[in-house]
Amino acid sequence: MFQSILEGVKTVFTPQALLLIAFGVAWGTIGGMIPGINATIAMALLLPFTYSMNHTVAVMMLAGVYCGGEYGGSIPAVLIGTPGTNAAACTVIDGYPLMKKGKPGLGLYTSLIASCFGGLFGALVLLFTAVPLAKVALAFGPAEYFALAFLGLSMVCSLGEKNVFKGILAGFIGILMSTIGFDSFTGAKRYTLGLRDLNNGISMVALMMGLYAITEMFEQAQVIHTGSDLQLTDEKPDMSFPKWKEIKRLIPQLFGCSAMGTVIGVMPGAGATAASFLAYTSVKQIYAKEGGFGEGNTRGIAAPESANNAVTGGAMVPLLALGIPGSNSTAIMLAAFSIHNVHCGPLLFQNSPEIPYGIFIALFVANFFMFFVGFLCIKAAMRIVLIPKPVMISIVIALVFTGTYAYSGEIFSLYVALACGLIGVIMRKFEIPSAAIVLGFVLGSIMEANLRRALIISLGSYWKAFTNSALSSILLIISIASIVMALVNNIRKGKSLI
Repeated sequence: MFQSILEGVKTVFTPQALLLIAFGVAWGTIGGMIPGINATIAMALLLPFTYSMNHTVAVMMLAGVYCGGEYGGSIPAVLIGTPGTNAAACTVIDGYPLMKKGKPGLGLYTSLIASCFGGLFGALVLLFTAVPLAKVALAFGPAEYFALAFLGLSMVCSLGEKNVFKGILAGFIGILMSTIGFDSFTGAKRYTLGLRDLNNGISMVALMMGLYAITEMFEQAQVIHTGSDLQLTDEKPDMSFPKWKEIKRLIPQLFGCSAMGTVIGVMPGAGATAASFLAYTSVKQIYAKEGGFGEGNTRGIAAPESANNAVTGGAMVPLLALGIPGSNSTAIMLAAFSIHNVHCGPLLFQNSPEIPYGIFIALFVANFFMFFVGFLCIKAAMRIVLIPKPVMISIVIALVFTGTYAYSGEIFSLYVALACGLIGVIMRKFEIPSAAIVLGFVLGSIMEANLRRALIISLGSYWKAFTNSALSSILLIISIASIVMALVNNIRKGKSLI
């Protein structure tokens, strides 16, 4: 292994490779900052340029884009309450309140530190345990994936804030929305209302942009119209770097959430968005007595950001060791390998160790570059706070519609984003959490597909599907216990369930 690592170091530390990795990180960060233009799109735009490159260097550049894209989405999430990427949706919950309190620096720099930490952690784990982790991925079958998704969905209770029932209701709404379109098993149309544009379901980007960006812009426009001031403070925004005391208190959860993100990244199909929500809700439950979540608690920023950036390392495991892309971004990398006639799988580590280990070392380098690129982007992005609100609202809505259309290529997605924005305004009036809807939407399709696969394997027996595996049984028990505990705690605190 040591010899393979040295081969990877020699591959990375050349002027061309370092320059292209740095370019990839910068390109990905900028792409992540633009609402709707995520890491996958940023990588896809560069794919044609990899034809003339060395295959290892090309994939290392794309790995840099992947890292930068996952981080970049947190910048607009903190500054304008609009997640630049799907995985940054959780960052909005505590990041944007810090902005409204006049502390954008604390939110942005906490996000940068957590992102770099998570990325480095995932790369380190990947370097030494890529092949063993591939066996972990193979241990997860349909029943285990369903149980894991159900565990994540059970955490909507903690997203209900004052009302557990509202969190559960929002989660079910998200699940219902995820079933719109063609049934992936039978091909039947479901809940399309006779609209051909809904045959392929609702775009995740359109949903996110509507519930977060457009809803927030509508609310800010209403504030301007009524003549009140949205800012909670008249003081000059605090753009200073967090003090060591603040960073030190986050260290335990940085390790925990990074580990969670790495493991989830190893599982094909789970993705950074699911990792962000699982990390956020877990930390929120662990530090429930501390409170302040949803009001600008830095733990609520560090948790999702460290988790979704750790996914970048974990996602390389099924790609390189099994030849299975675990996300859209790694599918682009697999396409780059195919262009250069490189076949991923167990033999890749034996026949061409410089390729996987070069990518592992490149992830380390990319995360170091990301810190400096992010630092520069933050300095530039903070000028957003000086833009007059009417101008900012116009720019954000224009970017949202541009990004949404660029992602789907369909005008109908703009209507979906606008409708979701109006729904989001109504939901805020009734204090129904948007985050729970997004979580239900993300996990709903994973739950449904894997439940049906598990039932096919067990010949239609629900009991066998859930109990044949000890792992799936344990995860389901934890899920049910989580829901019961949330309901009991709500009752003890004298809060209403409905």
